[in-house]
Amino acid sequence: MRKRNRLTNLEIASFCEQMAMITKAGITPKDGLAILISDTKDESAKQILQSIYKSAVLGETFTTSIRQSGVFPEYVENMIAIGEETGRIDDVMQSLSDYYEHEDNISESIKSAITYPFIMIIMMLIIIAVIISKVLPLFNQVFIQLGTQMDGFSGSLLRLGDRLQSCSILFFGFLFLLAALFFFVTKTTRGASFLAKVASKIGPLKRFYDSVAYGRFASGMSLMLGSGMGIYQSLEMVSYLVGNREMEEKVKKCRNHITEGDGFAEALQKEHFFNNLYSRMIAIGVKTGNLDSILAKIAHIYEEQTDKKIRTFISVLEPTLVISLSFVVGLILLSVILPLLSIMTSIG
Repeated sequence: MRKRNRLTNLEIASFCEQMAMITKAGITPKDGLAILISDTKDESAKQILQSIYKSAVLGETFTTSIRQSGVFPEYVENMIAIGEETGRIDDVMQSLSDYYEHEDNISESIKSAITYPFIMIIMMLIIIAVIISKVLPLFNQVFIQLGTQMDGFSGSLLRLGDRLQSCSILFFGFLFLLAALFFFVTKTTRGASFLAKVASKIGPLKRFYDSVAYGRFASGMSLMLGSGMGIYQSLEMVSYLVGNREMEEKVKKCRNHITEGDGFAEALQKEHFFNNLYSRMIAIGVKTGNLDSILAKIAHIYEEQTDKKIRTFISVLEPTLVISLSFVVGLILLSVILPLLSIMTSIG
């Protein structure tokens, strides 16, 4: 069978959700896969399920069958292995479903925050290009008939419009590159990583992506601890989930602190992971044996904060772009209309 692309976050969440329901009902993963195959209408999804099922029929473990399909992230494979070893495969599958549904929500929110300004910027460029290349020449004809010509700012725009018409291929090529860049950062994993790397260098955006990384850290640690994994091993695995180089270094240092004898809460405090409130909650969670629930609560708070930041960003950006477009168009038209009114007044 040809090599398949990795599943999306939503596809992983859907698969894990269905397997969680099946295993909680007491059905084995192999029999559950047979049920899913019979109910699946999508041919691509059915092929993936069949490849997993064939491995299971040949006597492979569920973990090995998942790994041989080649469409799941290594994190999913490792978590399923832990679930099989501890006999908590149903809880692990449910936790994976929740985690990847959360990841999909974050991804979609970021895409929405990018899509609107991108469309508005493209519209602004097209409207301005039409005005300076098509509308201003009409006004220039009026000026010529009145025995003068456009000069100053409007004249510069007129000349820019003439050059734009002669270089229209370059202009549309630029728009095409913008569209390709948009597709790259919103539709591909490498593009998303590139966007995060660039954004991490910009102040306000860096704070946003840091918040996303902290939420992923808390969510991933909650999932792994709840699955029966130790803190040190959980830290090792969660470093692959945060998607933030700076955060990965912090996690690595936390592991070093724990190796040196520090507790989990102390290690997090030394690396300034969370504020004092969250640090105290984690310390209490360690003492009461309720750490996974505390981290899940913190992850939920970060998720709500992320959604709020995105909504605030869009609510501010929307009127800002509209006002900017109105200002630019108004400035161009005024640079033409005011001299024209002056000439008409002098003639009158």
